[in-house]
Amino acid sequence: MEYAKLGRSGLRISRLCLGTMNFGVDTEEQEAFKIMDAALDAGINFFDTANVYGWGENSGRTEEIIGKWFALGGGRREKTVLATKFYGDIHDVHDGPNREAGLSAYKLRRHLEGSLRRLQTDHIELYQMHHVDRSVSWEELWSAFEIAQQQGKIGYVGSSNFAGWDIAVAQGEAKARGQLGLVSEQHKYNLLCRLPELEVLPASQALGVGVIPWSPLDGGLLGGNALKASGRRSKANQERIEKLRPQLEAFAELAAELNSTEDVVALAWLLHQPAVTSPIIGCRTLEQFEQSLKALELKLDEAALKRLDEIFPGPGGAAPKAYAW
Repeated sequence: MEYAKLGRSGLRISRLCLGTMNFGVDTEEQEAFKIMDAALDAGINFFDTANVYGWGENSGRTEEIIGKWFALGGGRREKTVLATKFYGDIHDVHDGPNREAGLSAYKLRRHLEGSLRRLQTDHIELYQMHHVDRSVSWEELWSAFEIAQQQGKIGYVGSSNFAGWDIAVAQGEAKARGQLGLVSEQHKYNLLCRLPELEVLPASQALGVGVIPWSPLDGGLLGGNALKASGRRSKANQERIEKLRPQLEAFAELAAELNSTEDVVALAWLLHQPAVTSPIIGCRTLEQFEQSLKALELKLDEAALKRLDEIFPGPGGAAPKAYAW
C-alpha cells in the first residue's frame, strides 16, 4: 500500500479511502465488518463516513456499525484514520429550526457529540463539512473548530462540495486567525465529471488542500455494467447511458487492451492526477472491495492517459487558460 500526506498536514493516509455509505443500507453489518477487516489487512488506514449515512430515519446507522466494529478491539480503532462529516438534518438534533441542514457552531458541537457516541470513540481524525453554507461566517466556524481541536475531539478539518473560491476564502480566514485551516476537500471528480479541473483542483493544490474524490465511478457508469441491459434502471439513467454509449464503448475497449476492467482503469486514472490524494471506494461487498485494490497495481502510460483524455475530454486545463488567451 502506498501512503501520502493529506494536504499540508503531517497526516499520512492510504492512497485509497474506504467509503462506508453503503453500510447499513445495501451492506449488512457482518459484511461491513469483513470489508473493514480486509481494508486494514490490505493497508488501507483511511475510512470515510458521515453522520447522515443510513439515511432518513436510519441516519447515523453507518456510524453505529463502524462503532461496533471498533468495539471488537484488536487495534481496529488505533489503526484507522477516521473521517466523518456533518451538515444535514439528523434525527438526534431535536431543536426545531436548528435541526435543519446547514453549518453553525451550535450544529458542529451537537453533531460532533452524536458522531463520537455512535462511533464509540473519543476523537475523530478528520472532521468535514459535508457541504458549504455561505450564510455562516468563517469567524464562527473556525472558532468552533478550534475549540473542538483544543478539546482533543477532532484532529483536522476538511470540506466537501466546496467551490474553489470557497476553499480560498476558508484558507484566508484560517490564516488570519493563525490556524492550519482545511487539509482536505472531498469532491465529485471522475472521468465523466472533470469540471473540478477548472478551479477546485488548482485552488486545492495552491492552498495545501488534499483532494478526496467521491463517486469515482460516477454512480456505476464507469464500472463496466452500464452497457449491460437492465430493466431496473430509471428512464433518466437509461437515457444518459444511451447518450454516453459511444464513449463508454470506447472506454470498455481501452480497458480490455490494458488487460483490465473499466472500474479499475477509472480508479487508476484518478491516482495519476497530481491533485488527488485518495479516491473513495464505496464497496457494497467484499468482492467489490478486492476488485478495487487492483487500481493500485495498474500504471497508465502516456498513451493510455492521452486516449482517456480523447474519450472523456476535460475542460482544457485550469481557469482561465482553459477558455481564455
